[in-house]
Amino acid sequence: MSTLLGTCLNGRYRLEARIGTGGMSSVYRAIDETLERPVAIKLMNGEIASDSDQLERFRREARAVAQLSHPHLVGVIDYGEDQGRPYIVLEYVEGETLKERIRRKGELEISEAVAYAIEIARALGCAHAHHIVHRDVKPQNVLIDEEGSAKVTDFGIARSLDDDGLTADGRVLGTTDYVSPEQALGHAVTGQSDLYSLGIVLYEMLTGGVPFKGENQVAVAMKHVREELPDVQTLRPEVSASLAAVIDRATAKDLHERYRSDEELIADLENVLALEAARSGSATGEATTVLRSLPLSTRRRVPLRVRSSPAWLAVAALLTVAALVAGVVLLGDRTHRGTGTASTAGGGALTPVGLHSDAAKDYDPLGDGTEHTDQTAFAIDGNPSTTWTTESYTTGDLQKDGVGLVLDAPPGAVFRELRVRTPTPGFAASVFVARRDALPATMPDPGWMQVASVPSVGAKQTIGLDTAGRRSRYVLLWITRLPPGGDKAEISELSLYR
Repeated sequence: MSTLLGTCLNGRYRLEARIGTGGMSSVYRAIDETLERPVAIKLMNGEIASDSDQLERFRREARAVAQLSHPHLVGVIDYGEDQGRPYIVLEYVEGETLKERIRRKGELEISEAVAYAIEIARALGCAHAHHIVHRDVKPQNVLIDEEGSAKVTDFGIARSLDDDGLTADGRVLGTTDYVSPEQALGHAVTGQSDLYSLGIVLYEMLTGGVPFKGENQVAVAMKHVREELPDVQTLRPEVSASLAAVIDRATAKDLHERYRSDEELIADLENVLALEAARSGSATGEATTVLRSLPLSTRRRVPLRVRSSPAWLAVAALLTVAALVAGVVLLGDRTHRGTGTASTAGGGALTPVGLHSDAAKDYDPLGDGTEHTDQTAFAIDGNPSTTWTTESYTTGDLQKDGVGLVLDAPPGAVFRELRVRTPTPGFAASVFVARRDALPATMPDPGWMQVASVPSVGAKQTIGLDTAGRRSRYVLLWITRLPPGGDKAEISELSLYR
């Protein structure tokens, strides 16, 4: 292949250096002599150019990616054939692959890893909107340019969801370190499969390694089918429960539990990035760039000194000092949510349960069916200054048997402890769990099992759960009496442990 260096394809693209190789093609840095600029040339290897199936797959890649235009996708510039060998002309990205970056640095900064995951997810969202599945999402196929931005490349085994044939069901394609369970089994592959692979990439960015090892590719693929991922918070305790929940949901083996769309995953990742910036009080590198691109409602969670220009920082400094000091105090006083294991009074180790951003749901089956639905996320956002509240009851009496807040934690676990923070202590509550997929529609219901009762919930209340080893998915904090003299109950934080 080195003899090709110096070759000028179709009198225009002069090959200067080989920068990558694979079973079907090699990638060269080249010069477009017409426009006098560097490009990347993906040239089909000569020994397989005569294979009609491989040739059609190569042409399909060019057609597929040519439809796409996104700042985090490597763009297709041209396509051609020279002496029977097809090639694709791509945007040339100076930098390194994400895999090289992980090998060089090991664990990435948490905010940097989340920022890259957001950029990759946005790029995949563009492809999926065009009914194109990448099918081989891995850090080797993500380029980090000189400005630190991520760009997804190599749609070599991409498939249009509108097409049949070359990559039909029953044929496993992709790298098994990142392969989704359904792809490993040869089942139908959709955009959800790419999201699974991205979840594994995010796991690797945070831990420095892939979750599964095996004697061969088949052994690794079967672990993706059968085994749960090692706990990311055990390997890296500073990973928050919110971020762990994103990984859990992205890599769920059951498609019904996995993110169903790019938009859902992106929204959760954006929330996590904002919370990480708020928690650390700073952002660097690509995280800074991505923070500026967040929706306004999400960006508002980021401290002013992180999201504002330097000119504003001097003006805002005096106003934010008090809030920052208070934030440090609150963070120091928080439970161990999102920081790995916590210990009970008896010394038993507990693990925080990762909760995705929409895991909290209001539960009012005995009233009008809703109880401040728009506030439920405040109960699990890691910010004790935000609260979910019941409706106001003027008599100080609920006038019904109860109202509550449900935590949905798929695929479920044996839950051992619920921690409650409230600015309105003194209300009475019970805790119930349910294990079936559908949330019980009413209370009482045989699907609910009571596991705790607290006659007066304290401002910082730890509630042990007597589940008798029963695995559950839903946990309900059921408020049965309002605090003395109060007309409502408020919850600032709920943390769940197994």
